[in-house]
Amino acid sequence: MRTAVARAVALAAAAVVLAACESGGARPTAVVAAADTADQVLIGFSHHVTADGVRRTLLEADTALFFERAQTTVLRRVRSTFYDDRGAEVSRLTAREATYRWQDGALTAKGSVEVTTPEGGRLRTESLLYDKTANRISTDVRFTYDAKGDHVEGEAFRADVDFRNIVTDRPRGTAGKDLVIPGQEAE
Repeated sequence: MRTAVARAVALAAAAVVLAACESGGARPTAVVAAADTADQVLIGFSHHVTADGVRRTLLEADTALFFERAQTTVLRRVRSTFYDDRGAEVSRLTAREATYRWQDGALTAKGSVEVTTPEGGRLRTESLLYDKTANRISTDVRFTYDAKGDHVEGEAFRADVDFRNIVTDRPRGTAGKDLVIPGQEAE
């Protein structure tokens, strides 16, 4: 008796489900993933970029989230080493997170961003944009830069990747021991 009742309930449930599927209601024509769902997730990501057989960048991250529709990759706990035309190390970047845009090669690093050079230079900020098209780096938030006795702070800056042409908003600091940046009082 019990099995007969269980079968009747199962058949009734199946009939309800089938009836619902048979209704003439709207049906989706395609499956679309949510915008915040990564198409691919890689753990322990490592990527080497070369140009004409010479290494240019080593990009590493604890996690890489690839978003095909947005053409971006979000990297978590980022470490990147940059090399010059001969393959010699130029700088290293670390950050909590970075977003890489596939279309133009732009990289935006956020959260405890630090760039160091083999000569001992150190740039610190909370956000840094690398614009590959313009071959420029910039930030629109506070930064500090220390190198060989120089100390510069500012509200924002933009510079070529070699740091030869730098424009800083509201700079302050010292160059060497005795040279104070113009517009400041000596301490």
